[in-house]
This record gives sequence, C-alpha cells and structure tokens, in this order.
Amino acid sequence: QVQLVESGGGLVQPGGSLRLSCVASGIIFSLNPMGWYRQAPGKQRELVASISSGGRTNYADSVKGRFTISRDNAKNTMYLQMNSLKPEDSAVYYCNADPVVIRNYGITSWGKGTLVTVSS
Repeated sequence: QVQLVESGGGLVQPGGSLRLSCVASGIIFSLNPMGWYRQAPGKQRELVASISSGGRTNYADSVKGRFTISRDNAKNTMYLQMNSLKPEDSAVYYCNADPVVIRNYGITSWGKGTLVTVSS
C-alpha cells in the first residue's frame, strides 16, 4: 500500500516562492523514479517534474527554469522548489512514482495533495 503525504502549499503572490515536500511510504522510494503532478480546476492531472532514483531530472516546459525537483532517499522525501510563481501555477500538487512506474505496478493510491494558490 503506497502512502504519500504532500505539504508546503499555500497562498503566494505572483513572483513568489514555495517549497513542497512529499513523504512516501509503502514503496521502495530510493529505487523508483518519482514525480510531482498538479491538477487545476477543470483540468486533467499533469506531470510537472520527475526525478530518477539517481537524481536525473525532467521538467514540463511550463515550469522549466522556475521549478526544481530534488529527493532525499535516506528520508523517503521528495521536494519541489517553486520560484517565480505565476497564477497559472495554481493547482493541487501531488507526488507519486513517475508515470511508467505507476503503470507497471498498477499504483492507484494518491495522497490528498497540497493546494497552491498564486494570486495578488
């Protein structure tokens, strides 16, 4: 049973920063590529950043240069540093394994997410 707990969201003004955290259990965290996803109202969940077990990162074009994903395998924790936030970044942010792992292992569990609102 995968358990994922996201935190760190909140209300921030455009141009501001937030740091999200994700603690994962029930999954061999250190061996699996992980990702941060977001879902805005009326939109599908999308992958915004992913990180391999060794630390290689990928980003959606919409966040490239502004967001930084990182992980601490010893703590089963993943982070998303978000800078230069824009109103269009407003969404509920979730963490999970990356899409290939989700599909291959049939993962259906998601955390509650953490709400990020970017507004003046």
